[in-house]
Amino acid sequence: HLFFLLQGYAVLDRTAMPMIGDPETTYDTFVPQLVADAEAAVKKAVEIGVADPDRIGVIGHSHGGLMVANLLAHTDLFAAGIARSGSYNKTNQPFGFQSERRSLFEARDQYIALSPTFFADKVNEPVLVIHGDADSNPGTMTAQSEVFFEAVRGSGGTTRLILLPHEDHGYRARENVEHVLWEQLNWFDTYVKNPNEAAKE
Repeated sequence: HLFFLLQGYAVLDRTAMPMIGDPETTYDTFVPQLVADAEAAVKKAVEIGVADPDRIGVIGHSHGGLMVANLLAHTDLFAAGIARSGSYNKTNQPFGFQSERRSLFEARDQYIALSPTFFADKVNEPVLVIHGDADSNPGTMTAQSEVFFEAVRGSGGTTRLILLPHEDHGYRARENVEHVLWEQLNWFDTYVKNPNEAAKE
């Protein structure tokens, strides 16, 4: 993300997105708390003069990818997003995930509410989806990104899917790291830095 600084972007790094509440039921309010966190971060960035409210992008990896997808589905705060190696359908993990201890059968509504694939028709900002094609993390199987991409595209959204050959949950090969940098910068240059030019195409 620091490469964005070299291209004239302001970067909010490690922005706190706290989830408050009983650890047993925190995910019951995950989406509204996430939205409130993002609204506060955007408001502060605009207030201190480092951000144009119409030209803000959001990037996340793994659980951060899930957060990006949910923010694009449930807010209009961002001009575009980049979701990397995320988990977009929690029903694929029926016996818990992260700090969620309840099973799908105990908290069905929460599993669905947290899963942006179910709300892909609400993603009306461009989203770049990146994933290693050999992700060994059971919570972020590569198919999660493939299905989310298809759900956004099939609903008329603007999206692009990048599958990185032989990459696991983190990206290591120089060629792939450089490819990811190029894709990310190109995506934000098109849809965040110069949105009016993208609209003309």
